[in-house]
Amino acid sequence: MLTMLANLFKILNSDSSPAQIALGFAFALFIGLTPFFSLHNFLILFLVFVIRVNLGGFFLASAVFTLLAYLLDPVSVEIGEQLLSHPELIDTWTQLYQSDMWRGFKFNHTLLIGSVVLASILFLPVFIIFTVLIRMYRIKLMAWFEKLKIVKFIKASKFYQAYERLGA
Repeated sequence: MLTMLANLFKILNSDSSPAQIALGFAFALFIGLTPFFSLHNFLILFLVFVIRVNLGGFFLASAVFTLLAYLLDPVSVEIGEQLLSHPELIDTWTQLYQSDMWRGFKFNHTLLIGSVVLASILFLPVFIIFTVLIRMYRIKLMAWFEKLKIVKFIKASKFYQAYERLGA
């Protein structure tokens, strides 16, 4: 837990732009909220590695959203059930399931389609909110943290300097 908190502060204090960090958090929604071994997650991972995203933020947020997914699974299942059983969409789902490519995505599972829809809905709000929060943190709180005596003491210690040299 302390390691995750330390990694969060390291990410927030890094040279990455707030948008890069927030984009990593937003893409992590898909990895964290949906079942991991899904075809769409490989596409998300490909995008994350191609687009300029803070990878540390992405992996940290993926772990947090995975824990949060256990609370949101009932909501995802309900969304998926509503979508898959909607009378006007049944023909669409049937046609998609006839295609090998779409069958590979396994969108016929209530949890998977519900969590993908939930992550898609939350993607833009998460991106905007975290971009604003990271900017506010860097403007208002980061300088205040750096002035604290305990932070100066820790940064002056040989242990911290050795930790920084290792790049951990």
